[in-house]
Amino acid sequence: MPKILLTGYIQFPQNTSDEDLACIRAELAIHSQLTLNEVGCIRFKVAQNIIDPLRFDVEETFIDKAAFECHQQRVKHSNWCKVSQSASRHYSTSEI
Repeated sequence: MPKILLTGYIQFPQNTSDEDLACIRAELAIHSQLTLNEVGCIRFKVAQNIIDPLRFDVEETFIDKAAFECHQQRVKHSNWCKVSQSASRHYSTSEI
């Protein structure tokens, strides 16, 4: 079975406050740990962009499509989903 690779970025709006950004970073740390603990997660890296602090670059790898879909379902009901709802997502997925 092929692995699933997701790459891209999320972009928060220009009117995101420093306080909101601090909350986003805190919740992202929790979200990252929860994701890394998921069965089937091989790699999960989200990094705040150096040039644009409202952009977070994303790279995720899961052992298969089922693990990736399970992750997507968990995220839909997470605090991370609520905190990041104002962000636009720019992702592509591929099988590797």
